[in-house]
Amino acid sequence: MKINDELELTVEKLVYEGSALAKYDGMPVFIDGGCPGDLLKAEVVKLNKNYAKAKIKEILAPSPHRIKPFCPIHNVCGGCGWQYIAYDYQLEQKRNIVEETIKKITGEHIEVKPVIPSPETREFRCKLQYPCTQTKVSKRIIAGYYKKGTHEIVNVKYCPIQPKIIGKILEFIRTKAAELSITAYNEKKHKGELRHIIFRFSKSENSCLIIFVVNTQQLSDKLKKLSKAVMEEFAHVTGCCINYNTEKTNLIMTNDTRKIQGENFYYEKIGDVKYRISANSFFQVNIGSAENIFNTVKNIIKENYKTPKILDAYSGVSSFGLWLKDIASEITCVEEAPSSSKDAIENVKINNAQNFTILNGDAKQIFQNLIDNGKKFDITVLDPPRKGCEQESLDIAVKLTDKAIIYVSCNPSTLARDIKYLHENGFKTKYIQPVDMFCHSYHIESIAWLEKA
Repeated sequence: MKINDELELTVEKLVYEGSALAKYDGMPVFIDGGCPGDLLKAEVVKLNKNYAKAKIKEILAPSPHRIKPFCPIHNVCGGCGWQYIAYDYQLEQKRNIVEETIKKITGEHIEVKPVIPSPETREFRCKLQYPCTQTKVSKRIIAGYYKKGTHEIVNVKYCPIQPKIIGKILEFIRTKAAELSITAYNEKKHKGELRHIIFRFSKSENSCLIIFVVNTQQLSDKLKKLSKAVMEEFAHVTGCCINYNTEKTNLIMTNDTRKIQGENFYYEKIGDVKYRISANSFFQVNIGSAENIFNTVKNIIKENYKTPKILDAYSGVSSFGLWLKDIASEITCVEEAPSSSKDAIENVKINNAQNFTILNGDAKQIFQNLIDNGKKFDITVLDPPRKGCEQESLDIAVKLTDKAIIYVSCNPSTLARDIKYLHENGFKTKYIQPVDMFCHSYHIESIAWLEKA
């Protein structure tokens, strides 16, 4: 095998990060855009000692699971890459990815249940982060998703996985910003004002908060006029904020977010729980799937532990804590981000939650104080970012937890790594329940239930 060779390949399965896997004379070949069951003619574009990468030249015989994408720019946009695969089959592949990743890293066979599907597979995405740039000649402002594997922005006018109103607001912003001579960001030159346009949409309120991320340190009159115009045009927009980001990095938002007009937070209601969420605070992007995750965690606890003491570690706006409030004797929430802790305090009041403690500050120091004071919890809920938990955090969870750890993960690899460590330190995984949060992409959320041995 060598570069530019054309191979005839049958796709076996999908792998984490989205590629399809085939084999040629026993060597793994990764192909973007392949579907298990496809017979392909593919050209080798990269060759390593242990694997090759190839691109599709022709689909000789399509998989029975291959369908027509419902988005007209699916092939160029990097927003979601699996629309060409039937949704039920996407879920099967995601379950396989979780199961194989866990087995490979832990060396153990752990039950992975069928994936809980998203209640909606279109118009489900409630947080949108659009990078901006400008055309060289016409100076037209472009905002959209990056083309897969590049920093080339695909201008998005219609996106079927976001609420329809967002597209209308985005088009108005692009047009009005050009009228006001607002410049968009040039990544290579580090010039231009508008870096990102971020929408935080509330499904329950049918409203949104807009954050303009700017490459400057002060609020311009032009941006004030833009915010005023957007809010006058769309009743859906309850507030416009500015986030100052002059860093030469891929960081989207800094912690410096300020209100321009209207509110700097929004409300989302799931079931009987109402959440206040500030511009900088984390919240799940798919509300229907978030409810499925909350209910999965709640049912595990409710069916197996009577009125437990619960530690909601890295709790954000207390999304889990508030959902579990009626089955716990007490709940302690730990959060480092000031905006999220402020929201959590407000959310406890809004929902009239009892036996709640909100602790804000350096998480490791707070956890150490809890250990020093002899505090113990029946259940610890861990919901870390994609990089997973630091070993020190896992050690703390082990020391503070008497009965069970519920680990909510958005990355099977770091989940497997952390499960392995917890197994080595006195816990055993009962099962893993995947939930589909990011439809039509390789991303998968998983809930691991671990009990103290």
